[in-house]
Amino acid sequence: MTTATLRRPADLTHTSAATPSRVHSTALRHWLLRIAVLCMAGAVWQLLTTADVVAWARFDTIPSLSEVAAAFWTSLHTTTYYLDLGQSLIRIGTGFALAVLIGVPLGIAIGRSVGANLTVGTLAEVVRPIPAIALVPVAILVLPTDEAGMVFITFVAALFPIVVATRHAVRALPTIWEDSVRTMGGGRFDVLCRVVLPGIAPGVFSGLSVGVGVAWICLISAEMISGRLGVGYRTWQAYTVVDYPQVFVGMLTIGILGAVTSGGIELLGRRLTHWLPRGEEHA
Repeated sequence: MTTATLRRPADLTHTSAATPSRVHSTALRHWLLRIAVLCMAGAVWQLLTTADVVAWARFDTIPSLSEVAAAFWTSLHTTTYYLDLGQSLIRIGTGFALAVLIGVPLGIAIGRSVGANLTVGTLAEVVRPIPAIALVPVAILVLPTDEAGMVFITFVAALFPIVVATRHAVRALPTIWEDSVRTMGGGRFDVLCRVVLPGIAPGVFSGLSVGVGVAWICLISAEMISGRLGVGYRTWQAYTVVDYPQVFVGMLTIGILGAVTSGGIELLGRRLTHWLPRGEEHA
């Protein structure tokens, strides 16, 4: 065996120590690329609107990026903006938390129990195709306040992606894992804690990420229809008074809120499932 085929412990130590550095370098490059993409999109927006381009779409009627930025800066110095922001966050937080608390156990039950699948699962499959925003009239008729109705819409919107993702994750678990725990004397509680919950975690967090995005879409729509405060309500109000820069402020706020909440859930999921193998591109 030649010297070239042998690696001294010092060499191995040097390689393992360099790995975190490569991971951080890759993550930095990815973030720089994301920022560059956003800057390029902003530059195209500014160019098309300031040049009043009229092609397949009319950009002469859209406020420029500089106008929207000025309106955004003005909004950041008003109390109303933060009241709307806080109200929307309370609604999405309440509805989404309820969806997680009910959706994950429900998905586990449907995935593991034939009886639950035939009863609750059947009802869920019938109701699931109905858009949550279509339930606004029902929420107005049944629930005592508009606030409760918007929380309900948010809850329903997030519930079904969570239930479906959890159910699929449960059914994808290898049966040998459960058999191994039972062979060593484990009961149902051991199977749930040692096999089911860790095994379905990646799938559940995927469902949570999708669910919070759908919840934001339906919440904003509900706020536009029957809200008194909130980002969606304020965006619609700006449209009715032909304040288009403020309309885009609302749209950008919605996009930022959705990206932050979805990204936060994905980050939490990666932290809680740190044992999964990941490439450098996912670091």
